[in-house]
Amino acid sequence: MSYSQTLLFGIYPYIALTIFLLGSLIRFDREQYTWKSDSSQLLKRHQLRLGSNLFHIGVLFLFFGHFIGMLTPHFVYEPFMSSGAKQILAMVSGGIAGVLAFVGISLLLHRRLTEPRIRVTTKPGDLLVLLLLGLQLLLGLATIPLSAQHLDGSMMLRLAEWAQRIITFRGGAVEMLAGASWVFKAHLFLGMTIFLVLPFTRLVHVWSGFGATTYLGRTWQLVRPRG
Repeated sequence: MSYSQTLLFGIYPYIALTIFLLGSLIRFDREQYTWKSDSSQLLKRHQLRLGSNLFHIGVLFLFFGHFIGMLTPHFVYEPFMSSGAKQILAMVSGGIAGVLAFVGISLLLHRRLTEPRIRVTTKPGDLLVLLLLGLQLLLGLATIPLSAQHLDGSMMLRLAEWAQRIITFRGGAVEMLAGASWVFKAHLFLGMTIFLVLPFTRLVHVWSGFGATTYLGRTWQLVRPRG
């Protein structure tokens, strides 16, 4: 592999993950009052509920789908699902979720650009986040026709092996991407870039979403009236 490929897919993932983790920790420690989603619901609710619900439903499904699909070793699901069947399942479910998320983020972007009150309060980082996520969703949808050209799941296995080797600090990860289309590579690169910029944008509130699950296991609070 060339030096550029090694840099982008062998070194850059660790740079992005390091900044993602350390940046989130430092922001939580030093700037907790900025740790929020900066909701514009009070300014205008129009399009917000529909756009936000479509986006969050789609993107959460895609996140956990990628997380489980990419990081689960092949031998775990091989006894009851072939790699080809898994790829078809990923194409269909991921395609539906991707369309939902893209429609949602398009509504949110349109709302921010066309509503004067919201446009004034919109920061450059807000638009950057929406554009990055929108482009990432388009790249993800663009991989579906390419995946349909090899339904045996071979490319999916190679992409998953790349991710697993990166996470487990094993060598040879970059070689797994040999022959992969530029669309797959652009999708991977932009995904890592989103993790890199996350601590510096409103996306940092996703940590709070995962942290909110602790409420399910906490003890009940007793509320007593003053009288």
